[in-house]
Amino acid sequence: MAKMSGLDPSIFRRYDIRGVVPRDLDEKGMEQIGRAFAKAVKPKKVVVGRDVRLTGPALKKSLIQGLTKAGVDVIDIGTVSTDSFYFASGFKKLPGLMVTASHNPPEYNGVKMVRVVPDVVGSEEIQKALEEGLPPDADKPGSVREEDLTDAFISRVLEIIPAEKIKPIKVVVDTSNGSQGKYWEILAKKLPIKMIPQFFEADGNFPNHDNDIIQPDAQKPLRDRVIAEKADIGLIFDPDGDRCLAVDDRGVTVPGDYLTALLAETMLKNAPGSAIVYDIRASDCVNDMVKQAGGRPVVWKIGHAFIKPKMQEEDAIFGGEVSGHFYFKDFWFVDSGLVTGLALLEYVSSLGAPLSTKIKELESKYFLSGEINSIVDDHETVLKQIKEKYSDGELNELDGVAIRYPDWRFVVRTGANPPGILRLTLEAKNKELMEQKRDEVLALIRA
Repeated sequence: MAKMSGLDPSIFRRYDIRGVVPRDLDEKGMEQIGRAFAKAVKPKKVVVGRDVRLTGPALKKSLIQGLTKAGVDVIDIGTVSTDSFYFASGFKKLPGLMVTASHNPPEYNGVKMVRVVPDVVGSEEIQKALEEGLPPDADKPGSVREEDLTDAFISRVLEIIPAEKIKPIKVVVDTSNGSQGKYWEILAKKLPIKMIPQFFEADGNFPNHDNDIIQPDAQKPLRDRVIAEKADIGLIFDPDGDRCLAVDDRGVTVPGDYLTALLAETMLKNAPGSAIVYDIRASDCVNDMVKQAGGRPVVWKIGHAFIKPKMQEEDAIFGGEVSGHFYFKDFWFVDSGLVTGLALLEYVSSLGAPLSTKIKELESKYFLSGEINSIVDDHETVLKQIKEKYSDGELNELDGVAIRYPDWRFVVRTGANPPGILRLTLEAKNKELMEQKRDEVLALIRA
């Protein structure tokens, strides 16, 4: 696809549309995306929302213009979190478009698209519609109506995790100057918790920490605050609110692998014997704890475009990714930061001991490297070298290159965002072996 006015081909990512504004994506380009969505999906009516990014209002306006010129009616749900947008699509049974760039820096923006949750509209469909050419304006333009679905969203979340399952615990909540703060302000009045808000002010400059909440520097203010407040748990959300990670009462970040296992255990209480889908990077603790809880573990590819349909295929009660995306059957099989946060409060409430007690137990059995990123020019050559060096291990190429030995295992895969990245996750039976093998594999990647 040649560059079109306001649209650079690089914005069409693996899962959504995303680029730097206005270099890669501008208002004219966003209008074209709206028209292309209308052509590809053929909706009569859609929901449209946006996150708190500074370029959001103008881009959303242009997106709506493109949709209405194509004859599509629009329900504008305002400034919302991505999981609230998913709720709107499911609640209204309508296709939708969310103007967001997830955890990217402030200069980025883009679009997430669904037919009706959880069915994702891939960026390749929009790209194809643009390449084929867009039709003229509809004879009758679509209408625009504003609607606030906040109360309905909160009600739905509390149906999934009822308030009575949560005890009077102290929680620090960091919403990364994004979209989730307003929902937690409402929830705090409905739950028996003492909530300490952090970075609740919606600010598209994102002044307080990195937007990518899996990065240790982004988590540091939360870790410090949990210690200072002597809180039972800390929760952190990325700016668009679809991801959630946690800090235990020691001020230690809980790896996404452990969270997947704990949440799976929680969800299986309500649906014993159900499948749990989790990504290939995750620690063996997920497989082990799911089996112990009477569930059926299903390992799968990374990314919402893969996890959601796999959950439907398996009729899974829950799905988890190491990155902090957690998916719930009762929430249309999509990821929700808000449901995740409440489920973690339920888990802590049911534990009868500090959260750190359980995390220390996992730390003593499963030694994790965390995800380590490397800039690599030639991905294919590096992955080939890895397969050759570790050819005596058990190979799995479900997503990237996964190698397993009796006492250690690792996954190396390319990153969809940002480009040019190779991501390593490694696990071993003890700390020394983990560190040794981590350094060994990294040396090969970075040679």
